[in-house]
Amino acid sequence: MARGLTNQQAAEHLSLSPHTVGTHLRRAFTKLDVTSRADLTRLARHRDHGA
Repeated sequence: MARGLTNQQAAEHLSLSPHTVGTHLRRAFTKLDVTSRADLTRLARHRDHGA
């Protein structure tokens, strides 16, 4: 589920650096062909609701 965390918040939760979180997000954006967190959220909601 999309939680709307910042890179800093996600990093703290996962014991990673914010830079590492950002790097993984950019790679995911590229693979999923999205350009923003809003696009990623819409994609996740679409998947979660089976629409």
